[in-house]
Amino acid sequence: MQLDPKVLMTIKNLPLLAKTVIDGFMNGFNKSTVKGPGLEFSQYRSYQPGDDLRWLDWRMFARSDRYYIRESEVETSISVRFLVDASASMNHNDNGVRKIDYARFLAASLAYLVNLQGDAAGLYVFKDGGLFTLSSKADPQHLQRIYHQLDQIQANGTFTKPAHYKELFAGSGRKELLVFITDMYQQDGEIYKVLDSLAALRHEVVVFHLMGNNELDFDFKGYSALEDLETGETVEIDTQQAKKAYKEKLDQHLAEIRMQLLGKHIVYRMINTSQPLDDALRAFLVQRNKGL
Repeated sequence: MQLDPKVLMTIKNLPLLAKTVIDGFMNGFNKSTVKGPGLEFSQYRSYQPGDDLRWLDWRMFARSDRYYIRESEVETSISVRFLVDASASMNHNDNGVRKIDYARFLAASLAYLVNLQGDAAGLYVFKDGGLFTLSSKADPQHLQRIYHQLDQIQANGTFTKPAHYKELFAGSGRKELLVFITDMYQQDGEIYKVLDSLAALRHEVVVFHLMGNNELDFDFKGYSALEDLETGETVEIDTQQAKKAYKEKLDQHLAEIRMQLLGKHIVYRMINTSQPLDDALRAFLVQRNKGL
């Protein structure tokens, strides 16, 4: 069951929201089962003489009248750190859903999924020029701390200054999965600089680039000017005359971001905030199960 982000806005309890999103997603995720504290992805093959009958799946036999052996890959636990951009530009609103709200929902849902897998989760929030840090741990109490901090997030000010980046590099020393949720708004390449440093540490990095549907379609009907949420600068617009040129520049801008990140071996996904979280969840699982 896919939930519209506007529906998620009505769920005020973040742990309940995360569980609802993941339960609905996993119910539609083919060939996956949840057992105990971890997630196992099962694959089936036909029974061959000599196979251990303990791995025979009787439910598959009951449905198909054929014998199948269940092969499950046991996952090793990893550390997953969520990096959330909470600078003022993340207050961008599309049809009642702000980017910062979408980022909160996505980070909470992924943290819940990480906890299910027995992985350690941490939270780093880029806000008002500084950096909030919550180091990675794998326990239910820590998950509640992450929920609490996500609830407290307010998008303000500019992106974090370089003086605070050292906290990002004080991890466990082993390879980690870093999930960066951002609108990619930068004034002097500051986000690229952070990503350069993280990629240089040979971490696996996934960037979820949040875009509003009104940005993608240049749908700002009723507005004659747009304001930069971080600088306060305004620019007058004519949506009819400017739409074609805007779309061309946007396509070029997104292509440049993709090429920049792929060139650093960073996984890039542009996410439309009017769409359910499922595409981002699926991209995360693919990256998680590459065997870091």
